[in-house]
Amino acid sequence: MEECPIQKDVDDLLIIGEEAIAAYKTIRDSATFTNKRLIIRDAQGLTGKKIDIYSLPYSSITMWSTENSGKSLDFNSEVELWTKAGHIKINLKKGIDSRKFDKLIASVILN
Repeated sequence: MEECPIQKDVDDLLIIGEEAIAAYKTIRDSATFTNKRLIIRDAQGLTGKKIDIYSLPYSSITMWSTENSGKSLDFNSEVELWTKAGHIKINLKKGIDSRKFDKLIASVILN
C-alpha cells in the first residue's frame, strides 16, 4: 500500500460528523481512515468494476501492532489489527511510515 489522495466516492459513505483523515491504495484496492472507522474498498474480478466495501468501526479493534521496515533485507512494513471479527494484516510499501498508522489508530481508539 502507498499513501494516496482520498477518493471522491468515499464522501458518499460518510455520515454527519465523520471526516476522512488519510487514504492508502494498492493497484486496485484502497483503505481510508476516517475519524470513526476504517473503510476498505476491494475491487473484484478481472475488470475491477465489482467493488466490495468493508467498514470496520474502530470500536471493534481490540489490539493493534505496527512494524516498520528494517534497513537490511526487510522491505515492507506491517500493520496488524485484532478485531471482534478476526485478524487483519496490512502490508505497507517500503518508505511508508508505519508509526503514522500507529498514531492514527491510537488517536481514534484511545480518545
